[in-house]
Amino acid sequence: MTRRYLTGQSTAEYVVVLGLVIAAVVAMQVYVKRSVQAQVKDTTDYLGTQASDLTGNTGQYEPYYASSNYTTSQTTDSIEAMSIGGQVNRTNIGEETKRTAGGFTKTDKAQ
Repeated sequence: MTRRYLTGQSTAEYVVVLGLVIAAVVAMQVYVKRSVQAQVKDTTDYLGTQASDLTGNTGQYEPYYASSNYTTSQTTDSIEAMSIGGQVNRTNIGEETKRTAGGFTKTDKAQ
């Protein structure tokens, strides 16, 4: 009969310990969030100083300071054939689009 009480007592102890662990995790959640927010702020501040060195702007990114220049060229190869009655049949063989900006070139080809 005493054995039954000891089993119930050990289960209750496990529940109490589990409750304490959960309470500690919930209490630490605030501090973990603050730590993550501080890391994000430090990172944005660091990136902001790096950007200000490059662009001369201070602070965070402002969209009206952004500008971009690039050149786009497009080449299309096609065959046109005129049939009886003046109907024109056009067949595209290939198409190439190039975008050049800052010394980099991106080429897209479609066939």
